[in-house]
Amino acid sequence: MPPSSLEAPTSTTRAKASPRPVPERFIVSRGTLRWDRFMNSAIVFGGIGIIVAVFGIFAFIVLEIAPLFQGARIEEKMKVPLAAPQGAVVGLDEWSQLPFYFDGGAEVTFQPVKGGAAHKLPTGLPVGTQVTAQRHDPVTQRIIVGTADGQAGFIKLSFQSDYQAGSQGSVTPSIKAEPLMPIRDPSATDATAPRAAAPVLDLDYADAGDRKLIAAIQEINGQRVLSTVSLRQKKSLMGKGKTEIEGRDELTSLLAGAHPMRVLTAGTADSLLALTDSGEVFYFYRSTGRWELRQQFKPFDGGQVSGVDWLFGQVSVVCYNDQGQVRIYSLFVPEGGTTRLFGLTKEFQPLQGPITYYRASQRNKSFLVGNAKECTLCYATTASIRRHVELPFEAVSVAMDPKAEHLGYLDTQGTMHLYEIHDPHPEAGLKAFFGQVWYEGFAKPKYEWQSTSGTDDFEPKLSLVPLIIGSLKGTLYAMLFAVPIALMAAIYTSQFLAPGMKRIVKPAMEIMASLPSVVLGFLAALWLAPLIESRVPSILLVIISIPLSASLLGIIWGRLPILYRNKLPKGTEYLLIAPVMVFFAWLGWELGPVLEKALFVATMPDGSQVADFRMWWPQFTGMPYDQRNCMVVGFMMGFAVIPVVFTIAEDALSNVPPSLTSASEALGASRWQVVRTVVLPIASAGIFSALMIGFGRAVGETMIVVMATGNTPVMDEAGRLIFGDFGLGGGQFPLADHWNIFNGMRTLSANIAVELPEAAQGSTHYRTLFLGALVLFGMTFILNTLAEVLRQKLRDKFKIV
Repeated sequence: MPPSSLEAPTSTTRAKASPRPVPERFIVSRGTLRWDRFMNSAIVFGGIGIIVAVFGIFAFIVLEIAPLFQGARIEEKMKVPLAAPQGAVVGLDEWSQLPFYFDGGAEVTFQPVKGGAAHKLPTGLPVGTQVTAQRHDPVTQRIIVGTADGQAGFIKLSFQSDYQAGSQGSVTPSIKAEPLMPIRDPSATDATAPRAAAPVLDLDYADAGDRKLIAAIQEINGQRVLSTVSLRQKKSLMGKGKTEIEGRDELTSLLAGAHPMRVLTAGTADSLLALTDSGEVFYFYRSTGRWELRQQFKPFDGGQVSGVDWLFGQVSVVCYNDQGQVRIYSLFVPEGGTTRLFGLTKEFQPLQGPITYYRASQRNKSFLVGNAKECTLCYATTASIRRHVELPFEAVSVAMDPKAEHLGYLDTQGTMHLYEIHDPHPEAGLKAFFGQVWYEGFAKPKYEWQSTSGTDDFEPKLSLVPLIIGSLKGTLYAMLFAVPIALMAAIYTSQFLAPGMKRIVKPAMEIMASLPSVVLGFLAALWLAPLIESRVPSILLVIISIPLSASLLGIIWGRLPILYRNKLPKGTEYLLIAPVMVFFAWLGWELGPVLEKALFVATMPDGSQVADFRMWWPQFTGMPYDQRNCMVVGFMMGFAVIPVVFTIAEDALSNVPPSLTSASEALGASRWQVVRTVVLPIASAGIFSALMIGFGRAVGETMIVVMATGNTPVMDEAGRLIFGDFGLGGGQFPLADHWNIFNGMRTLSANIAVELPEAAQGSTHYRTLFLGALVLFGMTFILNTLAEVLRQKLRDKFKIV
């Protein structure tokens, strides 16, 4: 090692190696560093918490809507030794604790599911009555019987539930028989058809309150005869009066020689259906005291019809045959018609064998069809199969309780197999939410939202398509009004307005964003909508005259000599333009009635001519005109969106470096050329963000839409989503009806706000509203994701550093 390496370092070397002291003013205190580390951790924790909260909300919504897409469960619960013979009528009480059967004898047998001896109660029918036809009505728990001597009667079943503390409770049955009534007039002198030779083969009964109807198929001299008995029960202040026979009729002559096999009476007691041996269904209607054949149709082209039965509500009839086919025919007024007729609306996947039994739910539009080895639980509204079950025994008939929670299969040994049904959301499904569904009473499939009604037999209409269309429609018209105004205002404020006025305009615009939406909705509904209802032509002229006058004045101002233009300080041109725009707006408003008289003339039914845009619009386009429409929403919701878009866009435009604009002006570019070629491209990412935030504000708006549009879901009658019939005039318009600017809509957000407080927790309606929230979340999430990708591309393309 050289000697120099062992020498001690000199003072000069030590001075160069030692760091220079840091001035105290640049030294950060330990408290500040600790606070900085705490805030960094808090920001990270808050960001993670927000992400977790968003995903938690998403998971909660998914868990709420998941049951909507689950099928039904049918599971065997127990076996009950009912000992019912084949051919007997079997049924279940409301609690499925006391199955019963009636075999046409003198007693009704009840067998407790908990075990024990069967209860046999006398029917109360006259001694010696020979029952030849019987039918159980699960709605009224009434057994309708027909006798061998041509009479009809009823056995009313009642169940009393007794629940006591510390016990599971018991169900006690009771029976009350009503007097038998002859179907044919006993006083008629018809030697060829004595009452004793007219056994009842099939019958049905309808009770519409004061009107009642019995329809029966009898065999007279080897021929089948279709007869009816019309009853009337008068009511008074003291209650129900005595039921009297209003008339007897025979409808065999209207069957065109066919033999009736099964008869169904409608709940309105004014119509009936008869299935004949030829496989045809005859629809009879009673009007002004007379029966008429209103329709005759054949449910199937081939195969023997096994039966026809009512669906819950008795507006649709389920037809099934020996080939396992199931079809539903519903009453509706055909297009161009005036009378309700039956038409094919639904068809289901066929079973493997012939259908031998049918049971309809008395709770919704579900029904069960099956044979000895299999059965299928179907839902009529959406034509969906909820559950298919292979039976491990041979079933001869089935019973369903009034709550549609239990099934009782009777096998060949007389044992009832009690099954439990769990199907809380049969009306749900992808088709119900997003497809066209043929609802009862409609002439064709439609997108429809109607979640509640006043009757029990109502079928919910849960299509989200009208709500999605309404959300897009309200957002579209709001953005059409807000975007041009907000962007032009931002450009003018940031690039042309005098700095002193800018310090007033921008805070004023930001204050506009603080106005509550409920106040804006109140103003739209009670002030703006009535104001512009009769002045639509004036609004159109104002919309045209304001930008047109400003553009013409700008062109004229740009062509004036520079000597005159320099007399007005830079950035104060609005002092010249604003009065002109106000004048032309006032002029357009005043000339609106003149334009209405010249162009918007409607022809009244009496042939007179009336200048009224509200009447002219439906005649010209075939679309309705409502006072609370999308024009009102566009103006008021646009007023709520303008401050958001303006503020963000103005910040983006103002942040463009002045060196770039000054360099462009130094090269000879005009102020507008600088804005168009330099400022707008550089600020495009920020402007795009402003538009997306404004879009989100418009999509999520609730109170303005609820108060200013009538909040009615609207769809095109022809089922078109975007385009209508091309060709203006004569009731045609190149857009679907729901895009009409002069009618209302219902949005997803408004629907949730209005209906969620009244929806029963856990119900299909309740979960469907959460599905609407998920759809709204998905729409905004997808759009914002695409917008962010595009914004990043714009930022990378036009970055200046």
